Amino acid sequence: MRLAEHIILETPDFVVVNKPSGVLTLPDRHDNELTSLIAIMKKAYGEIYTVHRLDRDTSGIILFARTEAAHKYFSQLFESRDVKKFYLGIVSGELATKQGNVSEGIMEHPVQKGKMVTNRKGKASSTDYEVQEEFGLYSLVRMQIHTGRTHQIRVHMKFLGHPIAVDELYGSAEPIRLSAIKKKFKLGKHTEEERPLLSRLALHASTLMFKGPDGQEYTIEAPLPKDMAAVLTQLRKHKGKSFTQSGQEG
Repeated sequence: MRLAEHIILETPDFVVVNKPSGVLTLPDRHDNELTSLIAIMKKAYGEIYTVHRLDRDTSGIILFARTEAAHKYFSQLFESRDVKKFYLGIVSGELATKQGNVSEGIMEHPVQKGKMVTNRKGKASSTDYEVQEEFGLYSLVRMQIHTGRTHQIRVHMKFLGHPIAVDELYGSAEPIRLSAIKKKFKLGKHTEEERPLLSRLALHASTLMFKGPDGQEYTIEAPLPKDMAAVLTQLRKHKGKSFTQSGQEG
């Protein structure tokens, strides 16, 4: 990735990056040392500190501290939940309750490594959600997380019965295709196979609100990436004309 294209804001205390989907925040056990975002940041800035992270497939806002003092400040800010974090997600189906909160505890799956589950014995977790638009097959939902558990939004949306689209762990890995949205879809003459509109997790960290070390209030926004925006364009265009999940015309 070309870092300069993804920098949203740079100050003496911190840098805010719009992370593309598919990029690790930190190296994983398979040692993707050079391609992780922190490695790219260190190469560009030298001294840099991780404050929070996003899943590999989630796109959007990540804040990095530039000094030890700023790192301490932001770490405490995130820990005391004085940072407002908003996400946009395309979820499967339409929610019966258009606005609400999920406060189900989250813990590691007892058998499947790397997967989380809701459980009363799990760590306290809280997600607010609000439906922004509905399209039958999918809905655009805005979420605010008050805790930062692993896969929190993905687990809580699964709990509601409306997992994030293209989520192989908690829903379906099936990509979003135009043929599912457009009623009279036809492949082009010279096209043998349909290319998906979206073939990754439909989740984007869109807004971060906080008070900086200088006392200034910040509201940082990251525009939707092209793939998610393309899906919404098609959903809006063909609203009411697409097929429902049962395969019948909606």
